[in-house]
Amino acid sequence: MFCERDERILFSDLHFDVAGGELVQVKGSNGSGKTSLLRILCGLNEDFSGAILWKGEPVVDVREDFLASMIYIGHRAGVNRILTPRENLLWSASLQAPADDSQIMEALDRLGLRAYEDIPCRNLSAGQTQRVALARLLISRASVWILDEPFTTLDVHGVKNLENLLAEHVSTGGAVILTTHHPLNVNCRARALDLDHQRINS
Repeated sequence: MFCERDERILFSDLHFDVAGGELVQVKGSNGSGKTSLLRILCGLNEDFSGAILWKGEPVVDVREDFLASMIYIGHRAGVNRILTPRENLLWSASLQAPADDSQIMEALDRLGLRAYEDIPCRNLSAGQTQRVALARLLISRASVWILDEPFTTLDVHGVKNLENLLAEHVSTGGAVILTTHHPLNVNCRARALDLDHQRINS
């Protein structure tokens, strides 16, 4: 894979695979292309050359199956601040597999939001809003989680909680691709993809 931005090569001859039951942390300095890579994988950035395969087939040929198997949470939480956490998750679930109220409340409880389910998100803190976004992971049936700096704004408890969620997902055969400057402490199979190192060697 090759990607260039503003006449600067972010990465070239980049190739890697991700298996079920594995977490891959994309590392690199600011501007190294971490977010660009995640957006390329999700189909949100087409400014690259190369191929992305899903179960051995080009994503362009199995796009519907790939999108149904993937969830992406980016820098922006993607939370409607007018709606409540419960309403946000109901709307999110309606885009893929519907979730009933008990599943939504269980997800909010797991993220420490049980007492805030009916409060408009505009009244929540940045960390609580991030947790609303992350609760989407628990109501999604996606096997691949692609997360861009998911620990941003989380407190110590929130960080540990998310680390546990990542490890659980991987231990059940799911895959995680994420970027973070946070030193990960996850009890699962994990490895790093360093874009700075890749660029030096390309």
